Amino acid sequence: MITLTELATLSDSQPTHRLLKPWWDVLMDYLVVIMLMVSLLSATLLITKDKVVCLPCDHVQGLNRSSPPVPPVTVPRSHQARPPALSPENGARARSLGTGRKPSGPTETKSSPPTRLPKVRGYKTNLDYQQYVYISQVCYQKALPWYSKYFPYIALVHTIILLVSGNFWFKFPKTSSKVEHFVSILGKCFESPWTTKAVSETANEDSENSQNRTKMFQSVTLEPSENSDTSSSLTSCPEVTFEPPVSGSPSMNILDKQDGEQAKALFEKVRRFRAHTEDGDLIYKFYVGQTVVKALKFLVILCYTFTFVNSITFEHICEPKIKNVTGYSVFFCTHSMAYMLKKLLISYIILIALYGMVCLYTLFWLFRGSLKEYSFEKVREESNFSDIPDVKNDFAFLLHMVDQYDQLYSKRFAIFLSEGCESKLLQMNLNHEWTYEKLRQHVSKNMQGKLELQLFMLSGIPKAVFDMSDLEVLKLELIPDVRLPAKISQMLALRELYLYHCPAKVDQIAFNFLRDHLHILHIKFTDIGEIPLWAYSLKNLAELHLSGNLNSESNKAIGLESLKELRHLKILIMKSNLSKIPSNVMELAAHLSKLVIQNDGTKLLVLNNLKKLINLSELELQNCELERIPHAVFSLASLQKLDLKSNNIQTIEEIISFQHLKRLSCLRLWHNSIVSIPTTISLIKNLEQLYLSSNKLESLPSALFTLRKLRHLDLSHNLLTAVPPEIHLLENLQHFSITKNKVEALCLQMFHCVKLKTLHLGQNCISHMPPEIGQLTQLTYLELKGNHLERIPPEIGNCVLLKRNNLIIEDLLFDHLPTDVKDNLTEQDFNSIV
Repeated sequence: MITLTELATLSDSQPTHRLLKPWWDVLMDYLVVIMLMVSLLSATLLITKDKVVCLPCDHVQGLNRSSPPVPPVTVPRSHQARPPALSPENGARARSLGTGRKPSGPTETKSSPPTRLPKVRGYKTNLDYQQYVYISQVCYQKALPWYSKYFPYIALVHTIILLVSGNFWFKFPKTSSKVEHFVSILGKCFESPWTTKAVSETANEDSENSQNRTKMFQSVTLEPSENSDTSSSLTSCPEVTFEPPVSGSPSMNILDKQDGEQAKALFEKVRRFRAHTEDGDLIYKFYVGQTVVKALKFLVILCYTFTFVNSITFEHICEPKIKNVTGYSVFFCTHSMAYMLKKLLISYIILIALYGMVCLYTLFWLFRGSLKEYSFEKVREESNFSDIPDVKNDFAFLLHMVDQYDQLYSKRFAIFLSEGCESKLLQMNLNHEWTYEKLRQHVSKNMQGKLELQLFMLSGIPKAVFDMSDLEVLKLELIPDVRLPAKISQMLALRELYLYHCPAKVDQIAFNFLRDHLHILHIKFTDIGEIPLWAYSLKNLAELHLSGNLNSESNKAIGLESLKELRHLKILIMKSNLSKIPSNVMELAAHLSKLVIQNDGTKLLVLNNLKKLINLSELELQNCELERIPHAVFSLASLQKLDLKSNNIQTIEEIISFQHLKRLSCLRLWHNSIVSIPTTISLIKNLEQLYLSSNKLESLPSALFTLRKLRHLDLSHNLLTAVPPEIHLLENLQHFSITKNKVEALCLQMFHCVKLKTLHLGQNCISHMPPEIGQLTQLTYLELKGNHLERIPPEIGNCVLLKRNNLIIEDLLFDHLPTDVKDNLTEQDFNSIV
């Protein structure tokens, strides 16, 4: 037996599925239950009470001749025979069947008055009780139609099939998993505190927006002369929004950390579930399929039931072939349960008809519109979350089903589809975690002595950042949703902004502030679309750093927007994979003073348009696979610094053309494959800095030392074996480096360069250090480590500016110095520390 407790557990096994049961499914479930009860009742009655009663109704001639007519007898009312047309002989036989013994002849009932009892005439049957039972069993099988005997069982099977097909999509593994997941997420979204707070915020947001707009426009005023610039700049910047920042309502700020984390997890679950269910329409097909099966089942049941309903009757004629056993061939039988079964069958037909009508309505609802698309248009109109996307396939179908239960569920569920709503949640949690005090702990001074704050891999910008009015540099890296509100106008000291993989959007007032105050902008991107369009309209920007893919050869869509609005841009630095200089750069020709192109190894082919940059004073072309010095460089009359680092230059014969660049003072040809220096280098009279490190130089021409203004000479990481004695001609030399060469001895003339401040002689083959080292009284840095020295001359103590920490030698060599020299070097070092 099944206990009530087990039944209650069974009924509560999946109570949450009611969310996906529209009214027609619920009604069909109730109809199926009633049909199940009807079929069970019919089956029970059929098993317990179903039987037939049969009497012989044919006249056997032999029996009629041998048996005299039976006089009328009085029969009790309880034993009256139903058919009025029975003969007197059959009446007597029926009477004998009722008493359970053979009729012996005409009898009379003496106990009842003749006036109150009907008179029945009949014939003797001469059948005993066992023969009547036998006849009834045989006629039950022979005379009764099959539908009268098996209708309850067939109805029970049909009902079970309808019951299973009505809930099959809740049981099938591939659909039930999605349904259970959806119902679980839906319930959590409905009960989440964040849902309530988001809805309440929507109700209060309109009034707050108007108040915020008034305050923001009062805090930032625009000069009348700038109105035209503002309108034109904003028109060309689609990413500049005109909506002031929305601050959370008081209720939004009271979400504890646990609720916030739960809401964040729900956003992620909804995002993944949407991606999973929008890929297919399996649930929709299953529901349509099971509805079609139910409709076909309804038609089949209705058709054959109407056909056999008339076969259930009370009276039946039975003609079994048992005359040799009973002496009769035709029997008149009555079916005791015929009347009840017919009533139950009619009830079952009515229930099936109602079920079919509901099923047909379901099919009409399924095919009257596209249930594989769901629009949140009404939700977007009623709330401020205008970014709620429409959904499709199984996700859309499940939401349509939920709407039939209660539309409030889908409205609340829509909140977790809004990226704007998620951003607000993340922003609120971010503001709670990153307080002003915590941000202050991350503020530091950079190498330029500016106050700098770096934020890395956050969900947004904490609101407290905009309260730091003294912050000069703001670094934002890998922040997916950067929105600069009007409150940034409070950061009056902000001059430098880093946006590393942070596609940023700005408010109108924030754009006005950045346009007037921002001087340096760093942007690192993967796709050209990550460069915010408002960056092209920062009229006071002086320095722009761009790092990312700018090669338009393979994709014409890649390219910079117009730079003509950057009227004060002086420095442009591009770290990319350029094969030619973007034509937009030429729009800066009138005021650009420094251009840096740092390629990733892509060969820079087209350089002719460099001639247009007439005011360029610094040019760096690094890692561009150049094989010679570009001729376009020689046309830059204002050029002062040229850096061709990390190229593939082998010869610099073109260096003679540098004589036309009267202002050239710094030439960097390091990290190339240069094997020799031409004597024409002496024509660059104003050269002050020359970098030739990491090349393949084996010797130095005497003409190099005629550059009297040379102050910095770097020859490290080459193949030099000696330093020419002409080096003493470089009277202004302050920095000299021959680290990691093959120099074995130092000429004494080198120590006549008394203005030397740094001297790098490490990683060579020097075995002796002349005592003339003491003549370099201005020396502050000396590197000797990695040579073959056995001792250091004590005259090194005359280098009064040299400190122990700037004397790079082996500890053993230092220990061999005289004590007073060591004390002087150490004392100088100690004094500097103090």
